[in-house]
Amino acid sequence: MASSSSERVPVTVLTGFLGSGKTTLLNHILTATHGKKIAIIENEFGDVGIDDALIQKTSKFSSEEEIIEVLNGCLCCSVRQDLVVLLKGFAERAAAGELKLDAIIIETTGMADPAPVAQTFLIYDEIKAFARLDGIVTMVDAKHVERHLDAV
Repeated sequence: MASSSSERVPVTVLTGFLGSGKTTLLNHILTATHGKKIAIIENEFGDVGIDDALIQKTSKFSSEEEIIEVLNGCLCCSVRQDLVVLLKGFAERAAAGELKLDAIIIETTGMADPAPVAQTFLIYDEIKAFARLDGIVTMVDAKHVERHLDAV
């Protein structure tokens, strides 16, 4: 497994209030011709993911599985329970030569705290060997940012 920082898959945690533009950014990533294989993980907590319609619209095929390959080669999956299991699965597939990822983006739900997601990349040795936390991006709706800050 990769161990140096440059060999590990960079992971970006995407967070922000509902309506801040997370889905718009992901839509751009999923539909752009960038030549990168990016795993998009929706960290959803409900029975139906908010962005399921977006994923279905851009996917190569329909599947009952959690992981869906979209038209530009990116991977989409919805995590409702255990992010660690999914990431370890990615690591195993990468070690076996079945999966090559250029990056991973984890979208948190509108109210989710990104800290527990970020800690995943610091706690588990198998995940640390495979991927590295590259950054946490917080999307902000500039028109309503003051209202959201007052609510915090």
